[in-house]
Amino acid sequence: MNWILLIIAGFFETGFAFCLGKAKESTGTGHWLWLAGFLLSLGMSMFLLERAVRTIPIGTAYPVWTGIGAVGTVLVGILFFREPVSFGRLFFLSALIVSVIGLKFVH
Repeated sequence: MNWILLIIAGFFETGFAFCLGKAKESTGTGHWLWLAGFLLSLGMSMFLLERAVRTIPIGTAYPVWTGIGAVGTVLVGILFFREPVSFGRLFFLSALIVSVIGLKFVH
């Protein structure tokens, strides 16, 4: 169960990066609503991470959490913020995914 919480926490990490990117592009009320989404996602991510590390070692949980967030944020940047797609980015993104999965299996 705590692995599921950790994965959801990683998705919320991607969510707060997305909200921060949208806040950067927005003005007025929209800017403040995106910042509120950022704070909500940040709080949920931290709460779920804290719950997960009750049974998952921090040395495993933290890299998995940041890895999910990093991979998700790169994908969000490519899909929603027109960031470049290159062989190098995709190669290292794949290496990061393999590393995160590997940490789960050697836990």
